[in-house]
Formats: sequence, structure tokens, C-alpha cells
Amino acid sequence: MALFRVVVALAATCLLVGCAASSTSGGSPGPASGDAAAMGNPNLDTGTSLGGVAAPDFRLTNQFGQDKSLSQLHGNVVLLGFEDSQCTTVCPLTTQSMVWAKQLLGPAGDQVRLLGVDANPSATSVADVLSYSRAHGMVNQWDFLTGSPAQLKAVWQAYHIAVQVEQGQIDHTPALFVIDQHGREQKLYLTQMAYSSVFQAAEVLAQEVSSLLPGHPRVASKQSLAAVAVQDPRAHVTLPAVSGSSVTGGVVTLGPGAPRLVMFFATWLSEVGDLRSELALGNAYSAWAASSGMPGLTGVDETAVEPSAPYVRSYLAGYGLKYPVGLDNAGQVADGYQVQDQPWFTLVSPAGKVLWSHDGWLPLPALESAVKHAVVKNAAVKNAA
Repeated sequence: MALFRVVVALAATCLLVGCAASSTSGGSPGPASGDAAAMGNPNLDTGTSLGGVAAPDFRLTNQFGQDKSLSQLHGNVVLLGFEDSQCTTVCPLTTQSMVWAKQLLGPAGDQVRLLGVDANPSATSVADVLSYSRAHGMVNQWDFLTGSPAQLKAVWQAYHIAVQVEQGQIDHTPALFVIDQHGREQKLYLTQMAYSSVFQAAEVLAQEVSSLLPGHPRVASKQSLAAVAVQDPRAHVTLPAVSGSSVTGGVVTLGPGAPRLVMFFATWLSEVGDLRSELALGNAYSAWAASSGMPGLTGVDETAVEPSAPYVRSYLAGYGLKYPVGLDNAGQVADGYQVQDQPWFTLVSPAGKVLWSHDGWLPLPALESAVKHAVVKNAAVKNAA
């Protein structure tokens, strides 16, 4: 997904939003959780009130090929997210925040339904929404709805969702609506492209839902909603290890001291490509780097938007990776390295300076060439100084 900004008029409020904007907030009058620190968190949208207007009804088809309508869910609180069925940027963050919000409500979460509407005009089949649901461990946790292009466009227009296709890339408003038991829109949230704020977003959602449920059930977590300190390439970081022949002590380290190529990825990339083959190229790169004196490879799984850490360990167990892979459980490393998509490559110097970044997979020769060029260029700059 490319980054873009659109102006969306909704409930007489103009919101500047984008599919993967990392630093805009939704302009709420106050945080849903009552934690004033949230207002100073640029990576957390605390919600915009929609005044309880009736949510437009619609009927679409879910990942099992079943017809579903919004009105069928009356009596439940609904979390309605608009998500690209092939998204590798902001949509997985929206999905994960919805799941965690429901879990934070404990047994009361049974009164909450999760609903997604496909926001990709080029991938609208039942197989597309089923594939996304499988990749994210969501098959039986929500209804991910799709339909004909005309049906989807009508729903997007009803909810003021901007969808744009530019040079083959899909951009859309990253909107998440809270709809009450009577089918009324209560809050709008815009997901921010910040991995470290996903759990905070879930808590804000859970608090809002709790206020709508009988007895206002307790939310299981109470954390600070202030901006999370990120871990950039200058920080010494220790991550739990997944696999890799060079891993010792069950941890992976990042930070100054040695040059390294860091590859950020997530297991759900298998939905949009041959993840096994792409990760296997890391073995070939590692062999080349060792023989040519180039920076070694370290993989970082973006566990903050995975079903769970055990799931990731199990998924990668048979991959035979020859380089260390760590789990970024809180998303602080991804945000510190300014990751905006998956996969994402960052080459860092021994001092923690970013020498090169790249969005997306590369053929092995292109990857080797890019790394060598960046290393040589950095050496030339240092010698000239």
C-alpha cells in the first residue's frame, strides 16, 4: 500500500486520514479510557463521537460464502473495520486491535461481534477474504464481508470510506466504527501506522465498548496510554529468539557495535506471496555476507500483529533458517526503525546509522547489490571526512 491522505467528511467533521499515516490522530474530545496521557500520544486515536446516528444497513457475503447483514447483529455491540483483503500495512493493526479489545472484556466479549468489510476493489472474492482471515488466525473470530464491486462501493460511500487505486496500490480510509446494540454509530477510530500502539488502541476500544454494555464490565488491562518509547537502531535491544543457527541463549540482539541488515516480516505475508521462498533467500544472503565481509542478516517477526508468539514459533519451526530471528512482541523495534510495511529491510552501520531502507522483497542479486553499494558509499563518506 502506498501512503496517501484524503479528506473525509463524516458527522460534519473533516478528518485528515490515510491508509498508513503514522502520526495523525482522530481529534477526539477526550480519551475513552479517561487517561489524559492518551491525548499526547500521536500514535493513538482516542475516537471521534458520531452522536448515535443510525448505522447504514448492508448485506454482503462472509468468508464462508454466507450472506450477512449488519441488522442481523442488532443486540450486540459491533466493531466494524474497513480492511484491504491483501493489506500489508495498516489493516493487520486494525484486525489485531479488534481481537484484543474483545479479549480484554472477558466473558462480556461474547456480546461483541467483529465485522470487516473488504476495502480492496481488486480482490473481492470469497477466497480473498477467507485467505486474509486464515493468515491472521481470524477464520472463526469474525465475519469478513465482500461482494460485487458495486455492492462494496455502496457500503464505502455509506460510511464515507475513501478507496483509491494508484499505480496498482490500494489506499483506503483506515476506519473502525463502534456500533451499539441498537445499530447506532457511537465512535469512529482511525488506525495509526504504529505497531507499539496496537494494544493501547485495543484498550481504548474495550473501554468504549464497556461503556455500552450492561453493568459496564471491567476491562482486563489498565496501562498507560502515553506514547510508547521506541527502540531505534542506536538502542541496544534484546528480543526473544525464534530460530537461527547463530542464536545463543535464546535471544537476538540488535543495536550499535556491528553492521547488520534487519529484515522485518510477519507470517501472514504468506497470503500475498511465497513466504517460505523469500525467507530462504535470507539463508543465501547470509552465506554471501559471510564470504564477502558484508553485514549479516537478522530477522525480526512483527509479533505485535501476529496471532501469538507460540504461533510464530510453530509456523517457522520447519523453515530451516540460518540467521537469527527475534520476536518484536511490543512493536517498539518496528516503530523505532520506522517500519511502514511488511516486509521491510533496514541496513544499519556499527554506530546505529540507517544506511539504506527498502519496502518489499528483492531478488537476491538486487539485495546483495543494494547492501554492497550502501556499505561502500558509507565507507567513502567516512574516509572523505
